[in-house]
Amino acid sequence: TRVIPGRLSAIKLPSGGRVEILLLRKLDELTWEVLVGGKGVTLGKQLQVETINHGVRPLMALIQEVLDGGERIVKFDQPLEQLFPNIGHVPLPPYIHTRLTDPERYQTVYAKTTGSAAAPTAGLHFTPELMDELKRKGIELTSVTLHIGLDTFAPVNEEDPQEHKIHREWCRLTQETADKIRHAKSAGGRVVAVGTTSVRTLETAGRDGTLKAFEGPTGLYILPGYRFKVVEAMITNFHLPRSTLIMLVSAFAGRESVLRAYEEAKRADYRFYSFGDAMLIL
Repeated sequence: TRVIPGRLSAIKLPSGGRVEILLLRKLDELTWEVLVGGKGVTLGKQLQVETINHGVRPLMALIQEVLDGGERIVKFDQPLEQLFPNIGHVPLPPYIHTRLTDPERYQTVYAKTTGSAAAPTAGLHFTPELMDELKRKGIELTSVTLHIGLDTFAPVNEEDPQEHKIHREWCRLTQETADKIRHAKSAGGRVVAVGTTSVRTLETAGRDGTLKAFEGPTGLYILPGYRFKVVEAMITNFHLPRSTLIMLVSAFAGRESVLRAYEEAKRADYRFYSFGDAMLIL
């Protein structure tokens, strides 16, 4: 997946007040689920998106619905994808305070299909040279797609984690990839997932006990006690506490092992989050 350049600046009409739009999910050619930063962005409000090149036709947006979580459903008057170079910036996490001189640093080297609100951070550790070295060692590589939504990072505030409403994300695993993984497993190979996004996609496609092609939204919620059916090792970054991601990792490695690993990471000054360090869990 590629991260959408989905951070847009806009003004409210007719007042001229400034707001920021963050694209979350495409619903159809003109309609998106978004977050809007700013006051008074109510149902029926019209926004004008600012453009880098002022010689193009203005892009207008209409607030069609305000959702329970504060997200908005917005209808634009033009398809967005072709306009991205003129309107959008890659939305970096709030703890990165300096704009990247090269926005591609927040994309994996194998990013192809635009659709994520954030980068699949475990993949940021991989370079073409590293991937070539893995292949020379006889390690096969194959890919899946999962478009990350910002709900991925929503904290679990419920006392009972099972009461947390899990986010749904679109993912795809092709039949070719399913066949390749099944062949590797039958030959005694081990499936190493790069990132929790890959884990979620693989386990969704293999939840019936047989890995097969899958395309669509996944609401798979992995908590301690879950029995993994496909993934046998995992590469992942260090995640926020009280997140569904650290719960997934704890389900895989065991809660106490993960807590010990995090204490060691803090003691050794490991870096956390997007451009942080990774761990390999066997």
